[in-house]
Amino acid sequence: MAIIENGLIVRATLRLARAPVYRRAGAAWDRPTLDAMTRRPGRRGLASIVDGSRRVDASEMDTMVGTLAGSLRRRGVRRGDTVAWQLPNWFETVVLYRACWRLGAVAAPLHHQAGGNDVGRMVDQLEPRVTFAAPGAALGEIGPVVTVRGEGPSSGDTFDELLGGPVVLHSAARPADIAAVLFTSGSTGDPKGVLHTHRGLAYKMAQMVGVHGLGPSDVSLMPLPMAHVSGLLNGLLVPAAAGMATVLMQRWDPSAALGLIEAERVSFMVGPPTLFNGLMDTPTFEPERVTSLRLLSTGAMGVSTAFVADASARLDARVKRTYGATEIPTITTSEAGDPSERGRETDGHVLGDGELRTVDPATGRDVGSGAPGEVWFRGPEMFAGYLDAEATRGAMHRGWFRTGDMGELDADGWLRIVGRLKDLIIRNGENISPAEVERVLAEHPSVRQAVVVGYPDARVGERVAAFVVSDGPFDLDRCREWFGQRGVARFKTPERVVRLDAVPLLPAGKPDLAQLRQRAVSPA
Repeated sequence: MAIIENGLIVRATLRLARAPVYRRAGAAWDRPTLDAMTRRPGRRGLASIVDGSRRVDASEMDTMVGTLAGSLRRRGVRRGDTVAWQLPNWFETVVLYRACWRLGAVAAPLHHQAGGNDVGRMVDQLEPRVTFAAPGAALGEIGPVVTVRGEGPSSGDTFDELLGGPVVLHSAARPADIAAVLFTSGSTGDPKGVLHTHRGLAYKMAQMVGVHGLGPSDVSLMPLPMAHVSGLLNGLLVPAAAGMATVLMQRWDPSAALGLIEAERVSFMVGPPTLFNGLMDTPTFEPERVTSLRLLSTGAMGVSTAFVADASARLDARVKRTYGATEIPTITTSEAGDPSERGRETDGHVLGDGELRTVDPATGRDVGSGAPGEVWFRGPEMFAGYLDAEATRGAMHRGWFRTGDMGELDADGWLRIVGRLKDLIIRNGENISPAEVERVLAEHPSVRQAVVVGYPDARVGERVAAFVVSDGPFDLDRCREWFGQRGVARFKTPERVVRLDAVPLLPAGKPDLAQLRQRAVSPA
């Protein structure tokens, strides 16, 4: 758990029931800091970061990192202090992350679309030493900020002016130090600050280069916010470890993405199915425009086998499912040598030194192979705790992180996520997994995407509502007929079906379940 005093994170550790192997000298945690890990040269003569018309090579990036670190140190930022910012996916975001790691400071990115209420609560938890904000960002209205890509309130208050500071060449960080605070996203609840160490993120970035089979000839397209763990990992850390280029997008635009894939020869992408469906449904989509794509990693609650097969065929690339969380960037996925059908049909297997269990949440005992249980994990990439100590205690059990996700783990170690513990729909005492119902819907030839939620009912407690995006008509009668043909239990069959042009999304690209639950109650 973490303790913050005057903006300084002074301790962050999780007590484990027994010391795992990865703590030993020469094992997984024996890693340099992120400053050392990200000082990798990009491809000679090409940009390591592409941000619109701005191309930043490795040498220019390292110069900016050193001078910004010098200016931050001149402003009083020291090892363990927090630096917060609210920016879109700009190259300045990469500079800020790396400048913090050069100083041993804690990077605290806030989602660029977060409103004043959420931002205020985040800042109250962080107590940052220095803050940066894009023009118009909510963070700029809370207190003094350094303005990025805009006019500052006074001389010396813009990002560009801070790039003229003295150069810091050597990192003050230590591998066990906190490197970043990343806030969980969702449609309800207070934002929780998730603490990651240098050694945990360094282990994960090195591991995923091998898992994905990436190298200097690859190019990553990153539209996911770099304030989230997937954006940080796949937009900065993994490309740095692989020595490959990253193309940043400020916001997801399928048409613009097609142009970037074609122009920059993008080979690697990460995102939820909604992102790739949007790409394939763009009127200007043609297979010839995406011939450079070779690997797509996708994950979200309810991702289906049918989607993976369709995307693999239409994009002519390997598409695999990956399961992770803000607390653990990648819990399961498949590797290059694994059977491709397992990468389509399951959410993968645990990697490296990670350990996985599926547990009866009521008893804390492991469930049998193939039986649904809550997914518990521990390993070297696991977060160090939350900013809130009470939240940390509630999420842990003797060193195991309780994900809150329900999964089925087969005898060979392959995991299939079947729903969220808190999202279970309980109808007349029967537990219904939304993910299971979504998979049945996604197998219908007309259905492109399906999201299932529960809605209250005075007689049976909850009923099942399905929201679908389909190529042709799909109503309640067609739904009942399909579920009957598939032999699905009657109580799991949706009792309300709403056809949508597009599923409403949260900024992170996940379905907005709160909005859908409201629509299920009042469908008109």
